[in-house]
Amino acid sequence: MTTFITAIHIIICFILILAVLLQSGKSADLAGAFGGAGSQSTFGPRGAQTILSKMTTISAVLFMFTSFGLWILSGQEGGSVLENEKAPITEKAAATTPDTKKKVPEQQPDEKKQAVQKKTENKNTSEEKK
Repeated sequence: MTTFITAIHIIICFILILAVLLQSGKSADLAGAFGGAGSQSTFGPRGAQTILSKMTTISAVLFMFTSFGLWILSGQEGGSVLENEKAPITEKAAATTPDTKKKVPEQQPDEKKQAVQKKTENKNTSEEKK
């Protein structure tokens, strides 16, 4: 049904474009080129409607109806473009509670001093190499 209404909608669009472009404006005479109103007044009598103006009115009304129909049909289909997509995997931050914390064995004061000395020795040797 949606495909059928879309096809009709596109055909009506082309008819509407052609009908509007083929019509002559209200000031189509030479005076209209220079900003004059010409022989026709803005709100005055228009005379009989031409076939192009009738075709424009009818196709404009049909365009509105098909647009409204497509809008209603799009709401009935439901769903989302992303409906079948999987959610991205995100890494959750580890919850740190007293029970789940990893206990690092505390170093003895002598071990701390030795670790600091090793770091300073590594720095000194790397500086000497430069």
